[in-house]
Amino acid sequence: MYGTVAIVGRPNVGKSTLFNRLVGKRMSIVDDTPGVTRDRIYSKAEWLDREFTLIDTGGIEPDSKDVILSQMKIQAQLAIDKADVIIFVADITSGVTSADSDVADILMKSGKPVVLCVNKCDSIGEPPADFYEFYNLGLGEPIAVSSVHGHGTGDLLDAVFDAMPKESAQSDYPEDAIKVAVIGKPNAGKSSLINKIAGEERMIVSDIAGTTRDAVDTVITRGDDTYVFIDTAGIRRKSKVNEQIEKYSVLRAYMAIDRADVCVIMIDANEGFTEQDSKVAGYAHEQGKASVIAINKWDSIEKDGKTMQEFTKKLEVDFSFMSYAPFVFISALTGQRLDKLFELIKYTSEQNARRISTGTLNDLLAYATARVQPPSDKGRRLKLYYMTQASTKPPCFVIFCNKKDLFHYSYQRYIENRIRESFGLDGTPIKIVVRERGE
Repeated sequence: MYGTVAIVGRPNVGKSTLFNRLVGKRMSIVDDTPGVTRDRIYSKAEWLDREFTLIDTGGIEPDSKDVILSQMKIQAQLAIDKADVIIFVADITSGVTSADSDVADILMKSGKPVVLCVNKCDSIGEPPADFYEFYNLGLGEPIAVSSVHGHGTGDLLDAVFDAMPKESAQSDYPEDAIKVAVIGKPNAGKSSLINKIAGEERMIVSDIAGTTRDAVDTVITRGDDTYVFIDTAGIRRKSKVNEQIEKYSVLRAYMAIDRADVCVIMIDANEGFTEQDSKVAGYAHEQGKASVIAINKWDSIEKDGKTMQEFTKKLEVDFSFMSYAPFVFISALTGQRLDKLFELIKYTSEQNARRISTGTLNDLLAYATARVQPPSDKGRRLKLYYMTQASTKPPCFVIFCNKKDLFHYSYQRYIENRIRESFGLDGTPIKIVVRERGE
């Protein structure tokens, strides 16, 4: 049974703590600061062998004029629109507030089934007398829950599934979907790119650097292919990561890279390549991810006939450590070359998952060693016996030899270049593991 459940409520009532408790891991950022969760967070959750999608949302402030808080309300409304059931979280310690009543009115107008969760009921047994005033919200019987200790979460999930429509649309995505992490420094245009692709206000976008704090999934279907775009918080230099919340955001950006198939590394064309870009790209390279380097805001650059060529030459020097990654010049604002970006994402994902037969690899090895003799040292010569591919994502090749210490890095690089020359493998790093015979 599939369904979508949105957790909503005013800020700082414990929505993200409840979300983490229900999914069984720390997915949402939790902090005592109101308004920490800004965008929608999605994750699978399970109850009694029934799987569903859970959405955490930013707190709803109905009358807020703050630009971020008002957009949080829009994001929460989008989550409500997509949900089959809504968990409305209130706080026993503050009682029923006017904001709770306003949120309850919004939920009743949505026409969706609502389960009222009264959080922070941390003592076991009968809830305190203040609990019963939550009946006044008009949302039915409240359920006492402690998201910190886990009390009452079973009763909550039972109520959620009782309210779930019997035929809810499956909101999951297929296993073969290409997962794409959009990474880069703050304010490079990552959220704007995903909004342009999705055609809706999927991410909060503002000129304030660091608006996105959580990694968020957006499912896009183009033709027969499904893509899952993960927008991430911009990764700053560690010296600039002062706020504790932002430290969590950087960690979540790295987690997004870990679960992605392809990383789109966003470069701001106005700023060019920076040291921080190299660190972001370096992490994707170390994790063996297929990568595409997207130079954004290209529409704002004054050009002559050689501008792109000169920019590319400079980037080739800057990204010399990942020379396999293709470049694409885009504009998230106008949609320029987004079709080309999709082509590169699909192609590099296929190359990252490519497998080459052992026989073909050994034909290549024989040709390469005949063309350039393996190195020798003090009368001992390196002998390469055979090569095989051990795994994909990234392609990992194991070469067996007589002495590992003779297999110099430069000769390994030569073998890697011959592999790329013969089989392509564009957009993906290659890993070579050297073994002595008998290991």
